[in-house]
Amino acid sequence: MTVPTFLTWLRVAAIPLILGVYALPHGWLAPPDRNLIATVLFILSAITDWFDGFLARRWNQTSAFGAFLDPVADKLMVSAALLVLLELSRIGALVALIIIGREIAISALREWMARIGQSRKVAVNWLGKVKTATQMVAIPFLLYDGRLFGLIPTSVWGTWLLDIAAALTLWSMLYYFKLALAGIKLSE
Repeated sequence: MTVPTFLTWLRVAAIPLILGVYALPHGWLAPPDRNLIATVLFILSAITDWFDGFLARRWNQTSAFGAFLDPVADKLMVSAALLVLLELSRIGALVALIIIGREIAISALREWMARIGQSRKVAVNWLGKVKTATQMVAIPFLLYDGRLFGLIPTSVWGTWLLDIAAALTLWSMLYYFKLALAGIKLSE
């Protein structure tokens, strides 16, 4: 158990905490407090995502298990947050389906490409990173659902950013499928 892997496990452990904040009986926390706690938990989890990768490379503690667990933790965290936001009627089902569906499709595509020896064709690229960064800003804004510093309407900005993330999600999915087709032709 390395420190980077431990941080990834913490990210997985934060998922039920984020969900649990909204599952508490209504008298226990006021909605703004629920939103703030869930937002802080999500942001801390997102920071550990960057930090565990940084430490793994810096301390040369990369592992096959860590490479497997890290994207799984990310996808679980984002999917759980999107489902919470859907339940709270802060996002539409189509946006959630696009983002979650793409994650499932690309994970399956990467597994298949690895089986045919073409995994490099669908390695993470800049488009996927921009999509992820946009999601990681949009989701806390939508969880917070208030005015940041009394000025910024986070629900408006979060919705706008998540719509952009959904568009980037479709674009990146099509891009990965295009790359995969070239890899499939090479393997035949």
